[in-house]
Amino acid sequence: MHARRRTTPLPVLASAAVLAAACKVGPDYEPPEIDESVVTEDFGATEDPAFDASQTDIKEWWTVFEDPQLTSLIARAEEGNKDLAIAVSRVSEARARLGFAKAGKYPQVGISGGIQAADDVFTGYETRTRTSIGADVSWELDVFGRVARQIESADAEFQATQEDQRDVQVSLFAEVARAYIGVRALQMQLESAQRNIDSQREILTLTQARVSSGISSDLDVARAVSILAASEASVPPLRINLAREVNTLGLLVGQNPTALQDELAEPQEIPVPPASSAVGVPADLLRQRPDIRAAERRLAAQTARVGIATADLYPTFGIDGTLGLNTIGGADLFDPGSRNIALGPSRRWTRFDGGRRKAQIAAEDAGVRQAALLYERAILSALEEVETSMTTFTEQGVRVSTLERGANAAEEALRLATVLYQDGLIDYEQVLDVQRTAITQEIEVFNARGQAASSVVLLYRALGGGWDPSEEVTGEEPETSTAP
Repeated sequence: MHARRRTTPLPVLASAAVLAAACKVGPDYEPPEIDESVVTEDFGATEDPAFDASQTDIKEWWTVFEDPQLTSLIARAEEGNKDLAIAVSRVSEARARLGFAKAGKYPQVGISGGIQAADDVFTGYETRTRTSIGADVSWELDVFGRVARQIESADAEFQATQEDQRDVQVSLFAEVARAYIGVRALQMQLESAQRNIDSQREILTLTQARVSSGISSDLDVARAVSILAASEASVPPLRINLAREVNTLGLLVGQNPTALQDELAEPQEIPVPPASSAVGVPADLLRQRPDIRAAERRLAAQTARVGIATADLYPTFGIDGTLGLNTIGGADLFDPGSRNIALGPSRRWTRFDGGRRKAQIAAEDAGVRQAALLYERAILSALEEVETSMTTFTEQGVRVSTLERGANAAEEALRLATVLYQDGLIDYEQVLDVQRTAITQEIEVFNARGQAASSVVLLYRALGGGWDPSEEVTGEEPETSTAP
C-alpha cells in the first residue's frame, strides 16, 4: 500500500508544532555506568616508586626523555603526517554532515521559472508566450523528533570522529618515539658490534703471531677467523633494521622515506627513560583514552538512530506550498492578477509496510547492544594495555640493570683473558668462551635499553598521552546557508 498524503487543518497542525520540541520518540541516551568489578578502585595502585599516581599531565610525555631531536620529530609529524591529515579531513566531513542534519529544522525553498512559446489552439497561427516564475516551499514540522534525533546522531558521530583524530595523534606520537628509540638503539648495537670486530681482529693477529712462534696451532687461527666472520655477518641485518627505522620516521613526518638519513646519521645515546612515570587513576584513564571516548560517542549516536527509526512509525506533518507569478502574452508579470499562491498543511503517514519499520527498529536496537559491547571491550582492552605496560616498564628496568652488571663483568673478564692468553697462561678455548659471552651481553644491553625506553612510550600510549582532555575541541558550528 502506498503512503497517503492528506491535508491537515491548520489548528491541528499548529498544536502539533507547539508540542514538537517536547515529543521525541525513542530512548533518551544516558551514559553507561561502568561496573566496579571492571575498573576497580585499586587499579594502577602500586607501591613501586616507578609509578606516580599524583601526576596526570601527560600531554607532552615525550619531554621526559629530554631529547630535543625527538621533540622536533614529533612536532614535524603533527604537521606533516598523512594519516593525521586524513583524520582531520574526516572530522571536517563529519562536521559537514552535522550541518546537513541541522538544516532539516528549516524550510526548504526552491526557485523555478521559464518562458514558453506555443501556437494558439484555436487559430493555429497565432503564437502566445507564457512566462512564469515561482518558489516551492516545503517544511517538515518535527512533531515526533525525527529531525532532532538525526541531529543527535550526527552530533555524536562528529564528536566520535574528533576522538578518532585524537587517537590517531596519540598513536602517531608513540610510533615516532618508538622508531626514534629504535634508531638510537640500533646505532649503539652497531657501534658495539664494530668494537667487538676490532677486538676479535686483535685476537686473531695475536693468535697468528702465536702460531708463528709455535705456541698455538692453526686450529686456534681457524676458530678466530670463524668468530670474526660471524661477527661481521651480524652487521648487515643491523644496518637493514636501522635503515628501516629511519625510513619509517621519514614516512611518519610526512616526507620522503630517505629525508632523515643525514639528520640521523650521527649516532647518539639511547634516550634514557625517567625514574618514574605518571599513571593517574581509573577515572583519568576513561577520560584520557580517545578510543574509549569515541566508543561512548558512537553508542550515543546509535541510541539516537533508534529514535529515528521509531519516528517513522508516526505521521509526518509539514507545510507545503507554491508562490508564483504567471502571465500569457505580453501581460505584466508583476500584475496582481498574475499571482499564483498555494500554501497549506500536509500530512504523510505510511499505514502498512509489511513490518519494515518495526524490523528497522529491531535492527537499530541490536546496533545499540553491539555499540555497548564495543564500549565495554574498549575499556577492557585499555586496562589490559595499561597493566601489561606497567609490568613491562618495571621488569625492563630490572633487566637492564642485570644485563649491565653482567656486561661489565664480561668486559673485564675478556680483558683479563686476553692478557693471560698473550702471556700463554690459558689456551684459546678459554678466550673464545669469554669472548662469546662479552659479545652477546654487550649487544643485549643496548637492545634492553632500547626496549626499556620503548616500554615508557607504550605505557604513555596505553594511558592515552599526547593531548589534554581539559582542552575540549568541539569544532566550528556548521553554518546554515540560504544560498543555492
